[in-house]
Amino acid sequence: MTGAELELDCRGMLCPLPVIELGKRYAEVPVGGLVAVLADDVAARTDIPAWCRMRGQEYVGEEPTGRYVVRRLS
Repeated sequence: MTGAELELDCRGMLCPLPVIELGKRYAEVPVGGLVAVLADDVAARTDIPAWCRMRGQEYVGEEPTGRYVVRRLS
């Protein structure tokens, strides 16, 4: 996947901390920009896409390394 303007290292954090960190920090990138969340908690696989749906942001996808990519839409 493409490079992200912001990468959050949330490895070792349990649910819901990776999503809370994403919610606090995603506005640091410009609209259209990418945020990557590194997370090793299995709940991130469902929590991050759900957060995107609830917040109107685009879930770009997951990389095999546990890197979840979100595009800021607003």
